Amino acid sequence: MNARQLVVLLVSTLAAVPAVAQEWTATEKVDHYKVNGTSPMELYQSIGERGPKLGGGRVIAHTSFKLTWQRDYQQQGAACVLASAKPKLVITYTLPKPTQKLPADVAVKWSKFYDGIVTHEKLHGQFMRDLTQQIQDISVGLRDENDPGCKKVRAALQAQLKPISDAHVARHSEYDQVEMSPGGAVHQLILAFLNP
Repeated sequence: MNARQLVVLLVSTLAAVPAVAQEWTATEKVDHYKVNGTSPMELYQSIGERGPKLGGGRVIAHTSFKLTWQRDYQQQGAACVLASAKPKLVITYTLPKPTQKLPADVAVKWSKFYDGIVTHEKLHGQFMRDLTQQIQDISVGLRDENDPGCKKVRAALQAQLKPISDAHVARHSEYDQVEMSPGGAVHQLILAFLNP
């Protein structure tokens, strides 16, 4: 085999290798909202007045995200392939922060309460990472053999995103329902914080 044949073989072998998902990292941000008070009850009441709005009321904390994509659709003759899909995921945690110096005993209770809330919200953040990875996994390598203009591949991708998104919303909702129901982790955090 001469050098030219070897190059042709290598190029055709590389073309046959399935697309590989790119590495990516989420960016995390924390936004604090201010709560007033020096006792657990005052702080908790302030959370109820100032916490992030969600649905019809306010919550202790909230995790939101912004997800954008750089997608590389490549025309290969009549075929189209989604060769790469690189996400940019920004996760924002909105958490309470006391405005006043707390008495030592309240500060200890606040620290445990706050850490527990952060743990809860970080799992929401992990769900968002899972969603992003799932979208990348189904995106990269998506192909249609007769797709000039890459319209079919784009439509196929959009068709797969809705059920993934619906499952993602349900996962968050079920998690919160378990955590906040009587005996759930967040419910226990609140009780431990408020009770003497």
